[in-house]
Formats: sequence, C-alpha cells, structure tokens
Amino acid sequence: MRKIWLSFFLLFFVLSCKTNPFTGKSTLNFHSNSSIFPMAFQQYDEFLKENKVVTGTADAQTVKKVGQRIANAAERWLNANGYEGYLKDYKWEYNLVRDDQVNAWCMPGGKIVVYTGLLPITRTETGLAVVMGHEVAHALADHGAQRMSAGTLQQLGAVGVAVATSGKSAQAQQVWAQAYGVGSQVGVMLPFSRKHENEADAIGIEIMAIAGYDPGEAARLWQRMKANAGQTPPEILSTHPSSDTRIRNLTQLAPAARAEARKFGVTSFQ
Repeated sequence: MRKIWLSFFLLFFVLSCKTNPFTGKSTLNFHSNSSIFPMAFQQYDEFLKENKVVTGTADAQTVKKVGQRIANAAERWLNANGYEGYLKDYKWEYNLVRDDQVNAWCMPGGKIVVYTGLLPITRTETGLAVVMGHEVAHALADHGAQRMSAGTLQQLGAVGVAVATSGKSAQAQQVWAQAYGVGSQVGVMLPFSRKHENEADAIGIEIMAIAGYDPGEAARLWQRMKANAGQTPPEILSTHPSSDTRIRNLTQLAPAARAEARKFGVTSFQ
C-alpha cells in the first residue's frame, strides 16, 4: 500500500508541474487558467459588492494608475523574454477598499485589492508601487493556484496516513493524524507560503523598476512595516518571512532590479 501511495504522489507531482517564466523553475500547479480564473473573478466581484470600494478619490486613482503601470511593465518583460500572450487570460483590476487593515492581496488572474489602512505606511506613489509590484507578481507566478494545489496534496497525504494506520488503535491513529497535521503545516505548507512571498518580492522589485519606480524604496517600505507591526510570531510559524528577512533580501535585490530596468531603457526612477 505504501509503495502504491508513493508511486501515486510521484506521478501526480510530475504531471502537475509548470514552469515559472521569471525563475525558470518548475512549480506545483495542476489548475489551468481556464479553470481557476472564472472562479477567482466571481469571488472578487462578490467581495467588492460586500465591502466599501473607494472611488473618485486621488488615492483610488493612484492605486489604479500604479497597478496598470506595473502590469504594463510585466507585459514588456514577458514579451521581451519570449512569453508573448502569457497574459491573454488575465483581467487586471485594482481597487482601493475602505478598511483599517494594513494589507493588500491578489486573486488569480490579476484581481487586486489595497486596503486604506495600508496607505499611511506606503506614504508615496513609489511606496504603493512596492506593494503593487508584489501583488502583481503573485498573479504572474500563479501563486494562488499553487497554494490550492499544495492544499490538495496535503489533504491527500492525510488520507494516505489514515489508510496506512487503519489497522492501529484509535488512539494511535489520532496521534499519527495530529503528527501529520503539525508536520505538514510547519514543515511544508508554511515554508511553501514563505517561499511565495520571497519570490513575489524578487519579481515585484524588478517589475516596479521597469515601470520607473525606485526599487530602493522596497526595503524602506518594509522598515516602516516593521515599525508598525509590533510583536510578530517567529518566522518558522508564519506564512510570511520576517520583516528583517524581507529588508535584507530587498536591499540585496535592488541593484539587480535597476540593472534589469536599464535593459528596457529605464535609467531614472521616481
């Protein structure tokens, strides 16, 4: 039985790999755009109906302006690197929502929300570009679909544990199930999520630079985020890297982002 499950997972993994155009690496993703985008678009529309969307203000217009500049820069990069048509199914949308949360998020296919609570931290258009670059990067790299794929495998793994321990006592089955739950979450799912965040930072800082925004602002934004966050859980127990990790990584990535932007004729940044 164990060999059957291992063979199944191996075959499932091989058949479910796609290539990330920005990293060149294979990713776990068995959801096509045609299957996941319509669902994401519907959920996004429902969210907007149920929440206070800010329209007609300078802040709302800036969110849309910056988002579109970032998306245009991403398309320039993709076209220049042999990925013409990569964005054909995307329907970019950028909305400012009245909420005190210091947060922004992105759904598959390019549906992005920025909360008003984040604006005192971003402060400027360039600070907002750091956030928008990160969120656009999540969409470009199919991180939403990858999380769904990983969640499905985690559930299948739980079934495998249940099958493998079916002959044991109820107490032993419970211990194995709890051990798998904690182990798969802390050892697999949380690192998987942190990897996505680091990847979105790396992609986003290059795209914002190509869009004409100063990539040096990325580390400064996260210094402000750190000052605002207060006490946070240890990185190993979080879905996101620590602020210190992000500041360090983004500081190191900024020179390469400027160099990438120069390939597109961008030599000055706002």
